[in-house]
Amino acid sequence: MAAYVIVQVDVHDPDTFKKYGDAVPATIAQYGGKYCVRGGAVTPKEGDWRPKRMVVLEFPDMATAHKWYDSPEYQAIIGDRLKASDGKMVFVEGYEG
Repeated sequence: MAAYVIVQVDVHDPDTFKKYGDAVPATIAQYGGKYCVRGGAVTPKEGDWRPKRMVVLEFPDMATAHKWYDSPEYQAIIGDRLKASDGKMVFVEGYEG
């Protein structure tokens, strides 16, 4: 079953975040992941949630999503994301209906 990584990101250091943004796609692809959402317009509809930037990744399954996140390739660049932005991240199992 597919799994999704959903990230809300507020970038405060665009130069450092660009370095991360340039490096991260190769790590995602290496683990069979793909972007469903990468930035783009956000239109709040309900509640007080006002994210500035959203990212949604799809992986073949939850185990692979965790392997990507814990991988040496991703861990080598995550510091740039953490230094350049504030955010929230969740891993969510897909639905087979």
